[in-house]
Amino acid sequence: MRLLSSLTLYMALLLGANAALAADTAALKEMRVGDMKRLIVHSEPKPLTETPFTLADGAGTATLAEYRGKYVLLNFWATWCAPCRKEMPMLSELQTEFGGEDFEVLTLATGRNSPTRIKAFFDEIGVTNLPRHQDPRQAVAREVGVLALPITVLVDPEGREIARLLGDAEWNSKDAKAIIRALIAEAG
Repeated sequence: MRLLSSLTLYMALLLGANAALAADTAALKEMRVGDMKRLIVHSEPKPLTETPFTLADGAGTATLAEYRGKYVLLNFWATWCAPCRKEMPMLSELQTEFGGEDFEVLTLATGRNSPTRIKAFFDEIGVTNLPRHQDPRQAVAREVGVLALPITVLVDPEGREIARLLGDAEWNSKDAKAIIRALIAEAG
């Protein structure tokens, strides 16, 4: 009898969690306007890789697991990619406005991008609040399914992909900020 009660409670909690996820996904889908219309919101979160990437200036390695507990806007980019260069100041603005305990912009230069060129680029555009991490062998990018640049992936606090956008976007637009604000409100 106790087993049946426990199983019933477990199933009720599981169904409630799935219903909440479906509602959150539906809400995000409804918020997609402007550039955000291209944001692909998954009906269920997708697991992400634990493959390490190189920290800025070769200061060791990290994995996406180290960012659990907050929403992450993970941007794959390269110094040679014109659309990537265009959207980097907008990502910096998002980090300035929303970065903290519940949200972080994580930039990951994938492929051949020397630390010197990355630093020079960030200095040139005046970005000081974004990481200069690298994925030099494109191992993380391959496992995440990055086929072109830029690609931006929204990651939930459990470290799962909930949405992605192929190409550049106006990440400092009111539409993008509304989505980030809604995610942060959900986390808080």
